[in-house]
Amino acid sequence: MTFAAPLEAKSIRFRARSFVAFTLTPEAPLDVWLEGLDHWIGNSPGYFAGRPVVLDLNTLKPDVAAIESLVDVLGHRGIRIYAIELDGHTALAPNLPPVLVGAKEATTDGLLPREARAEGFDKAEGKAPEQHADAGSAAKAGGGKVDASKAGDSEPQVEASGTLMIKAPIRSGQAIVHPHGDVIVLGSVASGSEIIAAGSIHVYGTLRGRASAGALGNRGARIFCRKNEAELLAVDGWYVTAEEMEGVSRGKPVQAFLDGDALRVSTLS
Repeated sequence: MTFAAPLEAKSIRFRARSFVAFTLTPEAPLDVWLEGLDHWIGNSPGYFAGRPVVLDLNTLKPDVAAIESLVDVLGHRGIRIYAIELDGHTALAPNLPPVLVGAKEATTDGLLPREARAEGFDKAEGKAPEQHADAGSAAKAGGGKVDASKAGDSEPQVEASGTLMIKAPIRSGQAIVHPHGDVIVLGSVASGSEIIAAGSIHVYGTLRGRASAGALGNRGARIFCRKNEAELLAVDGWYVTAEEMEGVSRGKPVQAFLDGDALRVSTLS
């Protein structure tokens, strides 16, 4: 007679994971806000594809029916809402995304609760969607992102200062997300790629993709490139598009920086 020992059930493992999410904050009048969003999407087609997007409704404060309509409208624009921020609510309709409770803004000073967010994070036309890290300070974005890894001639390398140095060109479709400092690219940045940095961005080749510096609230961040062919340049959410730079700074070495509430792109001699 044989005896079979009972199989031990494997424990379920739970892991915390941080990632960069984009925040959309609709404002009244909603039709004007949607018109501005359409302008953004027109300048950067596919920008929201595959990205986690949080819908911050604390400014608009719509009812449930209006939220359902807005989520549907955004869905038709290719924007999939992953979660909703709405103070005073812990849940909405079952068919709506979950409500975030206790979300914190990731800034260069660390994680801040909503009440302590810097006054400089104003919502205005011409400002790009906010970017914030959910549940931690280390960002882990979707596929194709290059993180700090082994040092080598073709591998990204994080210096002691927190600067991420990339010695190889950035290919189309790649997204570099570095929430801890500057990003330096020794090669070129292809069209259809993207760099997001908490600090400044330096490209020692041609910049053809999208570059977003100061992504966590650093208004002093800048973007430098040897040849500007960028689809979009942004600092702390304020942005300019390729069509706005045409005939002014395209094809030239430039720096982009904030001057008050305007993003300026000036040529370098």
